[in-house]
Parts: sequence; C-alpha cells; structure tokens
Amino acid sequence: MKLPRDISGEDLARLLEKLGYQVARQTGSHLRLTTTIPREHHVTIPCHEYLKLGTLNGILKDVAQHLKISKEELARRLWLGVV
Repeated sequence: MKLPRDISGEDLARLLEKLGYQVARQTGSHLRLTTTIPREHHVTIPCHEYLKLGTLNGILKDVAQHLKISKEELARRLWLGVV
C-alpha cells in the first residue's frame, strides 16, 4: 500500500487515536502522543500541513514495531479502517 503524500500531522494524530494513542501535550509545532496499549509508548508528530514521506514512514515504522505488526498492516488499519 502506498503512503499518502498529503497527510498532515494533525490528521495522522486523529488516525492514531483509533489505535489507543492520545495527545499528551503539544510543544511548539509538535504533538506528543502516548498509549498504554499493550504497554506505554510515545511518538512525536510534527504539526506540519504535509508530513514528509520519510517522517511519515518513520512514525509508522515505530508504531508498527510497538504493536508488533507490519507497517503494511498498520497502514491498512489506519486508512482502510480494517481492525
């Protein structure tokens, strides 16, 4: 699955909320999301209008590794709503 090239940091934060992440704080133009499912994990997302592809890829790899699923499965869950 190709990653979207027009997703903002706030859009990604909203998508990650489906997986149990919550905005813990905002410092400047960065959001810090936290989850405790299945254990505590933090991810920082820049609040840019469009995330660079490498930044988006890095965030998705980090979240997928935490959830012990592939990046492709994570993308399917986020963009297609498959659980």
